[in-house]
Amino acid sequence: MPVEFNLPAADSDAHADAVLATADRLLAWYHHAARTLPWRSPPGSVERPDPYRVWLSEVMLQQTTVAAVRPYFERFTQRWPTVVALAAAPQDDVLAAWAGLGYYSRARNLIACAQQIVTAYGGEFPADLARLRALPGIGDYTAAAIAAIAFGADAVPVDANIERVVARLFAIETPLPRARLAIRDAARLIWPAAERGGDFAQALMDLGSRMCTSRNPACGSCPISAGCAAYHRGIAEQLPVKAARKIRPERYGRAYWIERDDAVWLVRRPPRGLLGGMRALPGPDWIDTPDTRVDAGQSCGSVRHIFTHFALTLSVVRDDATASVVRADDGEWWPIATLDAAGLPTLYQRAAALILAQA
Repeated sequence: MPVEFNLPAADSDAHADAVLATADRLLAWYHHAARTLPWRSPPGSVERPDPYRVWLSEVMLQQTTVAAVRPYFERFTQRWPTVVALAAAPQDDVLAAWAGLGYYSRARNLIACAQQIVTAYGGEFPADLARLRALPGIGDYTAAAIAAIAFGADAVPVDANIERVVARLFAIETPLPRARLAIRDAARLIWPAAERGGDFAQALMDLGSRMCTSRNPACGSCPISAGCAAYHRGIAEQLPVKAARKIRPERYGRAYWIERDDAVWLVRRPPRGLLGGMRALPGPDWIDTPDTRVDAGQSCGSVRHIFTHFALTLSVVRDDATASVVRADDGEWWPIATLDAAGLPTLYQRAAALILAQA
């Protein structure tokens, strides 16, 4: 069933004109209100941003905030300033530098993507949407963002911020995710010529982040409220309509802290799956029911971590006796004094912090 775009019934011609003027109004606002971000070129700049920096920022920003990403981005680009440098980086180093950002498959895809750009394209990002989509870890949105922002291509990237702004502008009341195609089609109605498309995409992102927020949108200060159907109907905060939230399953696990000579035993997670290839504290597979086994060592409490599809309660056990079964080919002894350099994912950083706080 097609989704209709809604404009206010009263004075609809005037509001339709306002919608058509959205690009000019928003770009004018962006020119003086744009966030200064290390991966951006200033609004209206003739020089386009480095596609490597655009790509890296977009991958890092998936499921993560700008505030959290900025220090990671700056450290990454200082250490690996080009895609060629990143392609040559050891995976362990990249995973360690990524630790704390979550969704670790993104880090592995970064390396695979960088290597493919070097081997297939001589270290230069392709500007073509289809070729960008074919690269590891690059989906429709990221490909469109790179194409529009870095190359000025006729592409329409729609992230969560843009999705929210456009759903409100056209009062699209169909629940997500079914409304996404309609939102993309509606965005095309207001998208400017390709040479301004990159700035327009970033302007929408900034507007969604700073004014057109999920809760308490600042409609009175919004530069495009004149053409916003949801604002005129008083339903802006209700849009976009989200699908009913599913109950997140619970899972349970345990991690062993095995210490010897001021070092702790670390293992590698399996290469595929959650936290794949990352260093971690040893422990059995996570299970779907509470762990009722008797602790072999000293229980030090638990940490709780929320993954995308489930929540995990991880019991942390100090068990130096287990050191007798440690095998050299299973892991490594890591000095506790330099544990920060091990690149532990957040879950195991928190488990280690629990132990060390009790030392």
